[in-house]
Amino acid sequence: MAATEDDIRRALAAVPAPDGATSLAESPSLSSIALMPGGRVIFSIETTPEQAAGAESIRRAAEAAVRALPGVSDVLVALTAERAPGSAPAPRPQPPSMSRAPRPAAPGAETPARPAGDTRGAGIPGVRHIVAVASGKGGVGKSTTAANLALALKAQGLRVGLMDADVYGPSVPTLFSLHARPQVENRMMQPLEAHGLKIMSIGFLVDAGTAMIWRGPMVMSALTQMLTEVAWGELDVLIVDMPPGTGDAQLTMAQRVKLSGAVIVSTPQDLALADARRGVAMFRKVDVPILGLVENMSYYNCPNCGHHAHLFGHGGARAEAQAMGTPFLGEVPLALDIRETSDAGAPIVASSPNSEYAAAYGRIAEALWARLSTGAPGRAAPRIVIER
Repeated sequence: MAATEDDIRRALAAVPAPDGATSLAESPSLSSIALMPGGRVIFSIETTPEQAAGAESIRRAAEAAVRALPGVSDVLVALTAERAPGSAPAPRPQPPSMSRAPRPAAPGAETPARPAGDTRGAGIPGVRHIVAVASGKGGVGKSTTAANLALALKAQGLRVGLMDADVYGPSVPTLFSLHARPQVENRMMQPLEAHGLKIMSIGFLVDAGTAMIWRGPMVMSALTQMLTEVAWGELDVLIVDMPPGTGDAQLTMAQRVKLSGAVIVSTPQDLALADARRGVAMFRKVDVPILGLVENMSYYNCPNCGHHAHLFGHGGARAEAQAMGTPFLGEVPLALDIRETSDAGAPIVASSPNSEYAAAYGRIAEALWARLSTGAPGRAAPRIVIER
């Protein structure tokens, strides 16, 4: 029988709160409790930056108390801290494998992407580069681009993983027709595999159609678990399909791991480009290099008459990249074959590797890997720290 929220709160009644005056179950520092399928429990404990180090023992005690309950298979407890505006950020302890990125010397200084020969990793053991594929808004084909970009990198002989960080609308299970639950070995989830990619998605952990009504700390906890509690193995690149917008997921990725950079996907029209600008600005504010822009749905070739049409305009992303001083990685057409293969669970690069559409993704992948390999710089703003 699965544990209930009341069961969990009773267990947490024996755990002290960070203030020491009450139990954790009675404390406002305890977040809402998420009960996941399969007996997984996720919650967070609010503390202060000054108390964070001491609260680690409370976090471990809470995790042990809940893990001991019948019907609980796994527990994820996160510490969250919020500091007053203008106060200095508290130092955050990091495990030995996670080295901090160098801080820019002055506003406008460039932050280079790590070259392919750099074996320091990205904060996840065995993973050399983590690349976020993002967009300022939904509906621009970001997930399809991320999936095909990962496959195109794999076709170049690289070891590639794909993480679906869109906790509110995971698309990767559909794109790869994967619906099994990951196995857990030694408290590490084993990624699913398709077409030579190692793949993880929140969609593997919840039932299809489940409404993910999660606040920021829950999103941060879930993403942290998928990053650090998955046996990714040795990877040259981990592609992360980000949710649209500039919210908690993007900040979590920028804070928790060392991103080699971000790829921004947009369609050519002005409305999409305005949102893409916001995405670029957000990543720059947290010192993540912009590896380049991709123009999706760039043009349409009628399969019957061969007419070449620009349904959403053309060249907008290229012009925007030039205006913002960021690389333009390439363009992908609006094509029925891309849509059909994606819906069928076999993206175009895997199902039709010799097609013109696969070649388009291949060129983008080559340009991206060249950026990562040469350590081409991405512009960054002064480092800021946002804690929640």
